[in-house]
Amino acid sequence: MGKPSSGFTVLLLITILSAGASRAQGVPAAVQEISKLAANTSKESQACITCHRAGAAPLVVEQWAVSRHAEVGIGCYECHQADKSRPDAFDHFGPSISVMVTPKSCGTCHAQEATQFEGSHHAQAGQILGSLDNVLGEDVEGPAAAAMGCAKCHGSVVKVAGKGKLDPATWPNEGIGRINPDGSKGSCSVCHSRHTFSLAIARQPESCGYCHLGPDHPQAEIYDESKHGVTYRTLIAQMNLNASSWVLGKDYSVAPTCDTCHMGATSKLASTHDVGARLSWNLRPEIAIKQKDWEKKRDAMKSVCANCHASDWVNNFYIQFDNVVDLGNDKFFKPAREIMQKLEQAGKISNTPFDAPIKWTYFELWHHQGRRARMGASMNGPDYVQWHGFYEIAKIFYSDFLPEAEHLLPGVTASVKESSAHQWLKGLSAEQRQKIREYYQKRYEQPPE
Repeated sequence: MGKPSSGFTVLLLITILSAGASRAQGVPAAVQEISKLAANTSKESQACITCHRAGAAPLVVEQWAVSRHAEVGIGCYECHQADKSRPDAFDHFGPSISVMVTPKSCGTCHAQEATQFEGSHHAQAGQILGSLDNVLGEDVEGPAAAAMGCAKCHGSVVKVAGKGKLDPATWPNEGIGRINPDGSKGSCSVCHSRHTFSLAIARQPESCGYCHLGPDHPQAEIYDESKHGVTYRTLIAQMNLNASSWVLGKDYSVAPTCDTCHMGATSKLASTHDVGARLSWNLRPEIAIKQKDWEKKRDAMKSVCANCHASDWVNNFYIQFDNVVDLGNDKFFKPAREIMQKLEQAGKISNTPFDAPIKWTYFELWHHQGRRARMGASMNGPDYVQWHGFYEIAKIFYSDFLPEAEHLLPGVTASVKESSAHQWLKGLSAEQRQKIREYYQKRYEQPPE
């Protein structure tokens, strides 16, 4: 692509300003504007734009025209070009391209972001293929459900059917940890949304809610409940979401989003595409565990919190949060796992997943209720700590899990009932019962006539 003339540069600047105004107003790019933007791209991209505007998927050209890629002359071919050796490459009216734009493709220009992403848990999300969740989706439920459920968030192996055509059983797939034919992992467009490649879309919590919601990881619902979420939604017009620079305290200051806390830049922290760089706990497994280098990661998150909160508030929050995680581990999940191990050792259950009622009970105990309580605590969602969390944990543990285990192996729950953490099982004192009775009488009984 040749160097544009100075006259063309002036014309392009006017076009970019017009495109910026269109973006701000949400107005589709005009035909004339698209022609001007296309003229600054490679000849291969110009051919793509001409063809797609007149034929297949014309709106992708409209979306591209309001993107920053269009402003700087990055067109279709620059992203979709693929060496002929790639399994998913095919000849498309001359050029060799692929339908898939992978992190390796994006890394050609965005090297730092691609490297950070590659080291993140997002890029490893496809490891669900070896988990209980995958057994549940692929085997217990069925492959079709897993393809349009699990794989849409976690990703799966994208297979090539032949001659660059992608296997419809595995594509389309925007899973954040998908395993691509070029050997890379993940998908940038699941957050940035092709073909607009929007920073604003990636910064909004709704984008994270595409995957982070539901019974086992309701971060989107927890955020909506929290003061962070309420403030963001109220003051969204002040969030400066489209800005090329997005530093907390400099470019916006009214509320945090998921991006702010987990990835965003502050005056002391650079932005990162490693979403786990500031997480001190791993809240996903049966027993929550501290992350490697958790102190360093916690200090990084604390420095984000310190932009709005006093140090005592931040430090005390983490004490409360740790207490919640330790409570769940020590009172419920460690004893439950120990009971499950004893049942298997005694031959009362097999090592096949989900082949007995108690295995479903145990799975939901930690995988649903347990995660909800922990994540509610981590994101200041009190209802998810209490009624969607520990209430459900206690209800299932005492009314379902323990009786089921005792039925299978009498005496296996004795250690729980003898534990000081479960003393109430031996009965409340007369004084405690009287206090409860007085409370309800005072609060709910009708006053005398």
